[in-house]
Amino acid sequence: MRIISWNVNGIRAVAKKDFFESVNKMAPDILCLQETKAQDHEVEETLSGMEHYHRDYNSADKKGYSGTAVLSRTEPLAVSKDMQVSEHDSEGRILCAEYNDFYLVNVYVPNSGQQLDRLDYREKWDADFLNYLKNLEKTKPVIACGDFNVAHRAIDLKNDKSNYNKTAGYTQTEIDGMDNFIKSGFVDSFRHFHPDTVAYTYWSYRFKSRERNTGWRIDYFLVSKSLVDHIKSVDILSDYFGSDHCPISLEIEF
Repeated sequence: MRIISWNVNGIRAVAKKDFFESVNKMAPDILCLQETKAQDHEVEETLSGMEHYHRDYNSADKKGYSGTAVLSRTEPLAVSKDMQVSEHDSEGRILCAEYNDFYLVNVYVPNSGQQLDRLDYREKWDADFLNYLKNLEKTKPVIACGDFNVAHRAIDLKNDKSNYNKTAGYTQTEIDGMDNFIKSGFVDSFRHFHPDTVAYTYWSYRFKSRERNTGWRIDYFLVSKSLVDHIKSVDILSDYFGSDHCPISLEIEF
């Protein structure tokens, strides 16, 4: 089974680029999209040609903001939205699809803001989201994928010293949040298989960042420990364009 996760930074915008061609080439069994930036009916309209996939969406109350989608060749046993915590559940950030062997949670974690004005909220989100994942894990193993909006270690961003505690995505609060996921038993699958590889998943549209590879690794597959032995590969697919993020892939076998 091949799972692809991709922050598309606007589904209607990326659809006008090589999105469909890229998806055909990647051939995912499950495709998780973040930051669709559209209402459910607009996402459905944009993706309606992908009839080989069961399609589920979770859009933000606010138009043109946030949003997630899961497209699956095999119909999930069940699909649920959000983490059932009212202060977090209006932005369309979580879609959970249940399969025979695992839960797949597609997530778009809140950004802490240019002035770090949402950092306190982000700290609460991380704690509540971890609690949500651990509750799911009581039933069956979990794969959580998407844009976690944090570079976990210095290896995960180009300019670590100049960004530390100054830039959203690389504050100690956010690093601690990711530490808590790892300490609680979730495995950063890319880093598990590629401990020393410098690779990024996001590049700002400014300053020719992608051209210069001035990037951040903020997109992850976090998996329950019991799934690690089933994983065949985890890759960052930086040859695919259309967004300020590139897709990431996980291949797993049961």
